This record gives sequence, structure tokens and C-alpha cells, in this order.
Amino acid sequence: MTTTPVAFLPSPTTAEINLGPFPIRFYALCIIAGIAIAVYLGERRWRAKGGEPHIITDIAIWAVPFGLVGGRLYHVITDPELYFPRGQDWVRVFYVWDGGLGIWGAIALGGLGAWIGARRRGVKLPPFADAVAPGIVLAQAMGRWGNWFNNELYGDPTSKPWGLTIHCMATSGTRVAVPCSGVPGTTTVLGHFQPTFLYEVVWDVLVCVALLWADRRFSIGHGRLFALYVMGYTLGRGWIEHLRSDYAHHFFGLRVNDWVSILCFAGALAYFLISQRAKPGKEYGPDLYWPHFKPYAPDGTPQGAADDADSADAESAASAEAAESADPAGKAQSGEAPESGAESADSQISTKDHPDAETSSRAEAESAAVKGADSPE
Repeated sequence: MTTTPVAFLPSPTTAEINLGPFPIRFYALCIIAGIAIAVYLGERRWRAKGGEPHIITDIAIWAVPFGLVGGRLYHVITDPELYFPRGQDWVRVFYVWDGGLGIWGAIALGGLGAWIGARRRGVKLPPFADAVAPGIVLAQAMGRWGNWFNNELYGDPTSKPWGLTIHCMATSGTRVAVPCSGVPGTTTVLGHFQPTFLYEVVWDVLVCVALLWADRRFSIGHGRLFALYVMGYTLGRGWIEHLRSDYAHHFFGLRVNDWVSILCFAGALAYFLISQRAKPGKEYGPDLYWPHFKPYAPDGTPQGAADDADSADAESAASAEAAESADPAGKAQSGEAPESGAESADSQISTKDHPDAETSSRAEAESAAVKGADSPE
């Protein structure tokens, strides 16, 4: 007796919505949402480190376009048969909204764009990378939902109750489910498969939580949190890659993505260990910037100008204190005893309030002088 598995997560039968003549792909919306999440979380983490606001957004203006180009290039280079030659329409190389972004290409060229943006703002790249690492892996989780809308990147057939229903989707025109046999009115269901996209979503969220916990629990800085992200992601990607059923090039029995993951894991591990010895601890405040750069103060003025003003005030105060401390010394050289402010004030009040007492004191002093002159020696 055969039973039909109940899909834990049914797939949508359309991958886009139409706003008048303009089709909006859900894959593109998922990518945009992931970018927004990464920037928002990165901004909060950057400000918590003592950095000025909007830095992450400014750098993202450079990193995001570079990352999209890098992700697409990686996909096209590793799967060229999808676009050439075989009479395929090579223009589809630019159809990013149809899916096909390689994470390693996105990180490579996105990192180059981030480096350019960071240099322009005087920001050191390692603390920037640490700030955005949890947001990047969370953005990857969001982007995987785009694969769900496209009914792609699933695993082997399964009869498990969490099997994912996959539809045959149109490869041109409107991305909707079409009959798998090509005969109108027949089923559009291709079958039930391992939901590898969902496995990666769960894994990416766990990596994000682990990074946030580790950053609070330990003093991890100088790019080491980003290295942990790379190591954590590649560990999950390794076993998920073996569950996928889509075509991929193999070298020595492993998929290309497996080899790239191995190299990235080894590089991240080496960087983590070397950096831990060379630069322990974590960066805060001024350590986030290069020495030649002066960030802006909250009131909008250059921080350097504010620091100069504070230094001038401090120098003026020091000069005034030095002058006051030198005045009693001058009085001592002239034979005058320095008076305290309280005694001087009391004498002034006494003189003003009792003029008769002042006159009497002068008379007594003159009388004593006369007596002294008349008395014999």
C-alpha cells in the first residue's frame, strides 16, 4: 500500500506578482528584504561599538552592487551550460531576478566593495566585518525563501512527512506552475523532495544566534567574528550540499561548492588563530577608524574641530590656574602676606558696616606711637 506524503511546506504556484505592466519577482523581494535586515542589524551593532551612525548604510551603497555582480558571476562561471552555448539566450545572464546568485562570489566582490566604501569613510574593514556578520547570515536565510518561491534548489525525493511539494515552473514569461507533461489540465506537481532551502534557513538562523551570543560572551574582534561566520556557514553548507539534487560540476568526487567551502573554512580558521595571537580583544570607539580620519560629532561638526575647541578651553583654564598660583608667590617676595578670599571679604564688610571702628583703630595707633616716642630708652 502506497501513501501520498503530506508536504510540510507546500510550494507556491507563482513566483511573481504584477503591478500593472510591471512584474515583481518574489525572489528579488526576498533579496531586498535580506539586504535591509543586514544593514539594520549592522547599524545597531556598529553604534553599540561606539561608531557614528549611518556608516553601515554608506558602506552598503558600495558593497551591495559589488556583491550582486559577484554573486551572479560566480553562478554563471560555475554553471555556464545554463546560458551558453547550446543555443541558449545569453541575455538571461543578466536576469538576476530569476534566481542564481552564488554566495561566495557575493562575499568576494561584496568584500571588495565594502573595502572601497570603508576606506572612503576612514573605517577599518575588520570591525566593520564583525558588525555585519550576523546580519549577512540572516540575509542569506531570507534569500533562501526566494528559492522556495522559484521552486528550486530542492533535495532528493522523499516520502517523509516534511517532504516539500515542488511544481513544474515556466522557464520563460510569467513564472507560474505549468503541467509537467505539457498537456493542459494535467498536474503541475513534480513530486515531493527534501526541503534543502528550509534546512539552510534554519541553519543560518542558528549561526546568527550563535554569533550574537559569542560576541556578547567573549571578546571577539579584529575580524574574528566574521571568520566564525564563515566557518559556521561552511559547516552547514557542506552537509546540505550533499542533499541537493540539482546539477553541479564535480572535482575528485566533490561538488565545486564543496571545494570552495573547504577552502573558505581553512582560510577563516587560519585567520582566526593568527589574529587571536596578534590582536587579542575587541575594538571600540576610536579603534574603529584609521588614525587620519576624524569622525563627526553628534551635533554635525567635525569631531576634530570639537576636540580642538576642547583642547583650547583646557589650555585657557590651565593658564588661568598658573597665573593664580603665581600671584601669592609675588606677594611673598614683596613682604606682604597673602590673604585668603574669605578674610579679605570679611575685612571689607567690616570696614563698610563700621566706619567708626576704623577711625578709632587709627587713633589708638597714633596714641601708641606718641607714647613710645616720649618714653626714655
